[in-house]
Amino acid sequence: MGEQKKNTIHLVKLCVGVDSLEQLEAWRAQRRRESGEATSRHVTRMWPKQEEALLNGGSLYWVIKGVIQARQRVVRLDEVIGGDGIRRCGIVLAPELIRVAPAVRRPFQGWRYLKPEDAPPDLAERREGDTDLPPELRAKLADIGIL
Repeated sequence: MGEQKKNTIHLVKLCVGVDSLEQLEAWRAQRRRESGEATSRHVTRMWPKQEEALLNGGSLYWVIKGVIQARQRVVRLDEVIGGDGIRRCGIVLAPELIRVAPAVRRPFQGWRYLKPEDAPPDLAERREGDTDLPPELRAKLADIGIL
């Protein structure tokens, strides 16, 4: 992940309704085309109490099918008022999905903080001709130290 800044915190979030990293990439790209925005935004009910640390180089790590597979850098937090008048947090994310070493994660609701020392490392850039392993296999190989 490169050099970590001091006082940085990350978020980890289940990616509900998405079966693969490619599906998440396609969905995010479609949403950016529809909105005309260069960034992505995920709206959540809770505002991170550790906002300053999150905005100091933090990322949102996506859990897909029980495995952390990618992250997106957090750009800013926007206030979003829903049709019901309730204040929500719009987590604005850089458009790039960065693949990370797979890490198994139990189901949970909402989002959770993730300390930098507990965050999975970024994977090297994919090379032409590389094939994707199923996330479950990647996670098992990572657990035994092969990936």
